[in-house]
Amino acid sequence: MKLLKGEVGFLILYAAAFYAFIIHRSLQLSRDHHAKLFGLRPGWLIPHRLNDVSDAQWRNFRGNFPVLTGVFTMFTLIANLLRTSFHLKARGMSIIWILISFTYLAYLHGACLEMGSQTAKTGSHNYQIQSTYFMITAVWSRPTMPQIGALWIRSRVFVLRMISFGYDYHWAHRDSRFDHKKHIQHCNICKSGKTCYHVLQERGVQNDMYALTTYLAYLVYAPLYLTGPIVSFNAFASQLDVPQNNFSAKDIAWYGLRWVFSLLLMELMTHLFYYNAFAISGMWKELYPMDVFIIGYGVRDDPYSIKVLIFMWLKFFLIWRYFRFWSLICGIEVPENMPRCINNCYNLETFWKNWHASYNKWLVRYLYIPLGGTRRKLLNVWVVFTFVAIWHDLEWKLLSWAWLTCLFFIPEMILKSATNAFQVKSTHGEFVVRELSAVAGAITITCLMVANLVGFVIGPSGISWLISQFLKREGLPVLAGMLLTFYVGTKVMSQLSAYFFNGEV
Repeated sequence: MKLLKGEVGFLILYAAAFYAFIIHRSLQLSRDHHAKLFGLRPGWLIPHRLNDVSDAQWRNFRGNFPVLTGVFTMFTLIANLLRTSFHLKARGMSIIWILISFTYLAYLHGACLEMGSQTAKTGSHNYQIQSTYFMITAVWSRPTMPQIGALWIRSRVFVLRMISFGYDYHWAHRDSRFDHKKHIQHCNICKSGKTCYHVLQERGVQNDMYALTTYLAYLVYAPLYLTGPIVSFNAFASQLDVPQNNFSAKDIAWYGLRWVFSLLLMELMTHLFYYNAFAISGMWKELYPMDVFIIGYGVRDDPYSIKVLIFMWLKFFLIWRYFRFWSLICGIEVPENMPRCINNCYNLETFWKNWHASYNKWLVRYLYIPLGGTRRKLLNVWVVFTFVAIWHDLEWKLLSWAWLTCLFFIPEMILKSATNAFQVKSTHGEFVVRELSAVAGAITITCLMVANLVGFVIGPSGISWLISQFLKREGLPVLAGMLLTFYVGTKVMSQLSAYFFNGEV
């Protein structure tokens, strides 16, 4: 749908003014309140400027980055040299990666060696039972050993890998419903003669691939062990046998260079804007509602925003892409976890397809489709999001987050179905649909914020408090400004998508 005359200029002007104001006010707030904030350290990028390292996850990754880089450089050199020298296939490479990965695990935390060995004792024909048992025990007996640290996060990914192996092994003995010819017609990668990740995932592997050595290598594969991205067993085993060829050495080098640029952007942001420190220190409670919205636009714990905005997106973007980079060098292609910028997601479906995308692919393949897929979409989203909530942690506020998200999904799905069925033929009709879509986008973004706020910050008991905050005299203008900004942002994003994907202006 083409924009009306003058509309482009207004959207660009508003967006430019909005970001100029956000940047100016963020700099001012960081300068005025830095003495009261926690987690600031002397900076290195800008002279006489502090650096916000208050986020523990980012601080740990940043501090261990040189060691991790050295370790993975050594591991990839060893693995690739042995593969090339001895022409190793899946069985040989699985043994190599088991030795490398268990050395890596021993370096990280010796306690996980015991857990890994216990999961292999039942034999190669009881993986589905074993996976279910491990999932139940992992959910109901959360690890607390201080020497393991974030084992709970890693054990959850461990469970997903076990379930993936069980289902792929089960489906290998059934007729596949995957239509390869139909897929090639719509896949540019496959049209070029290469094999895309989706085909690797859907296409079964030979029976000898479902061996104990391949299974163990899949569970503890070093580049993806700490954080993912999540890869299906079929895709992993296929590339263990024949390394990926979708990314050339030049592509991987450019991918790494872009990551370095993103890292510098993160460092620049944490030197200039102390978003996370405001949340950690609780200083946002002393600010005006407009300033709280500005701080909240880049942080996680305030009454006008959520945990999934700019700082958090860029942090996970960097961490996941770092480990994906090393996996690509080792010949294993995995899904991109953050394929789309958070500022370019204006509906729930798009957001969840592009936030932790590898987990989304896992949920679709192993949960959503077996439950009936689009035939029972309204019912299936409740099961899927309840599983996601329990997978994260067994807390009422996370279940509230899941169920609120499902409630907000229902009108979006109904509106999408109605829009697809409604054929727009007149200019007036296009205008009405475009405006309604922008309004719906603004409301959807606000609903997403509310759901995540309830799930990760205030809990279900804080809903009434949240509503009262928005309905106060100081809160109403901020709420109106948020909706207007999201409305404009939705129009900008939809038109950019139309321009890049459909050739429309």
